[in-house]
Amino acid sequence: MSPRLTPAAALQSLDARSDGAAFAEVFAHGSLSVEIYRPRGRDLQTPHTRDELYMVISGHGEFVDGGQRHSFEPGQVLFVPAGREHRFENFSDDFATWVVFYGPEGGEASTQEHP
Repeated sequence: MSPRLTPAAALQSLDARSDGAAFAEVFAHGSLSVEIYRPRGRDLQTPHTRDELYMVISGHGEFVDGGQRHSFEPGQVLFVPAGREHRFENFSDDFATWVVFYGPEGGEASTQEHP
């Protein structure tokens, strides 16, 4: 695996899947996993067992994080702690995002609140 990941190459690996999945892992090292995620129509994900970051590549819409709803756009980074309900809604057809899972099952302990 090349240490250089590009959205175009990651989306090609997603398009190459024959199962029609909305995500594909494109890099892994230790507890780190990098995926490309491009849901179509609806985001059907459920809470994850590890902390995660989303880095929006393209598109816009709304991100539901716990009980809060926020607009998102390209370039934004969104953090979700392990176990929290979250999903993307009302997103444009060109929506795609990097997803980075890291750390231990159950997430890392935090001593500060994130914005």
